[in-house]
Amino acid sequence: MILASASPAGVALALAAAAAYAVPAAAAARLSEQASRLALLAAWVLHALVLAWSLLGETPRFGFAPALSVTAWLVLTVYAIERKVFPQLQARWALAGLGAAAVLLALVFPGAPLQQQASAWLPLHWALGIASYGLFAASVVHAWLMMRAEKTMRRAAEAQPGLPLLTLERLTFRFAAAGFVLLSATLMAGMLFAEVLYGRPWKWDHKTVFSVLSWVAFALLLLGRARFGWRGRKAVRVLYTGSLLLLLAYVGSRFVLEVVLGRT
Repeated sequence: MILASASPAGVALALAAAAAYAVPAAAAARLSEQASRLALLAAWVLHALVLAWSLLGETPRFGFAPALSVTAWLVLTVYAIERKVFPQLQARWALAGLGAAAVLLALVFPGAPLQQQASAWLPLHWALGIASYGLFAASVVHAWLMMRAEKTMRRAAEAQPGLPLLTLERLTFRFAAAGFVLLSATLMAGMLFAEVLYGRPWKWDHKTVFSVLSWVAFALLLLGRARFGWRGRKAVRVLYTGSLLLLLAYVGSRFVLEVVLGRT
């Protein structure tokens, strides 16, 4: 839970970021395009300051909630870049709500203090892992937008503003492929770290098992796409399965330790 010794400045930053996210999330229909964009930009900057404070402050901490917070910030970063290329991309209110929830969750569950690491491979392993989380999360967001656009087309409803279905599909698989590359690098860095720390390349705990299973799921997704032309609901189901397995790998294991077992 919130630390009794938590810095007032850190708490204030987190609450300010959550409030800034709440503006475009709750009042998207009543705000102008420019006002909504500025509110989201302010929230994104405050969120970055919150992350810097928690990771580089006097007592750096990390855990399942900060991992989700970093992932949400990376997804918003990808969205901001994409909006420059595809101005018709519409996901601002949903991502703002995601950002607010992630910031508040990390405030309540700040994780465990970071200790001096026994191997230089571990920070690389963490950085690659969080980056792969962000890319797969971006892929999931695009898959959700793709399914929503497809449902609209099937119902013969009035066309909604947004990216074309094929563009969303192409972006979904591009993010998934980039995430797969980083996940593969994450596993290799983890093997090197385990070799240094444990004297063997694999420590077969539940985190490793879920990570390998997610890698297999994403490999099947990309192979099915390239070899058999998988698309639509079949591809999205495999993407969701792999993403869930990856979420369980670190976030799930840390949630059990920090919340269920009360250990840090």
